[in-house]
Amino acid sequence: MRFDFHHGRDLIRLFAGPSRKAATQDGGGALGSRRRRDPALRLLDAVMRLAGPEAELISHAERPWASATFSGTRHTITLSFAGHPGITAGEAFIALLPDHEFHLPGRLVADAGVSEVTHLTQPRPLMVVETDLLLLNEI
Repeated sequence: MRFDFHHGRDLIRLFAGPSRKAATQDGGGALGSRRRRDPALRLLDAVMRLAGPEAELISHAERPWASATFSGTRHTITLSFAGHPGITAGEAFIALLPDHEFHLPGRLVADAGVSEVTHLTQPRPLMVVETDLLLLNEI
């Protein structure tokens, strides 16, 4: 799945809830006038922007996470990078991800890393990158 971040809001359309008009007609009131974006969607959007236009989203999984003092979610995002330009972009993404400072309102990315990289050469060069990110709720 390829997303165009320069000319559209593909992720928002893909994962968005009911439209403002529908929320207002269904008695959504304040919901219809001011809809919040899901933190997982904000994180996915930020990761895709960091990965660049050569990246294709393969999967995203989210599961709850908690410690004695913090709560949040752990995210596994898998991306593919095709062809030589894609592999170059994927290598740059791998280098940037661990130290990237994400700006997500009300959330903190406490840990971001690459858990697995798979390279394929046939029928064309392809690199698949699996990432793990820990998203904490700010107190």
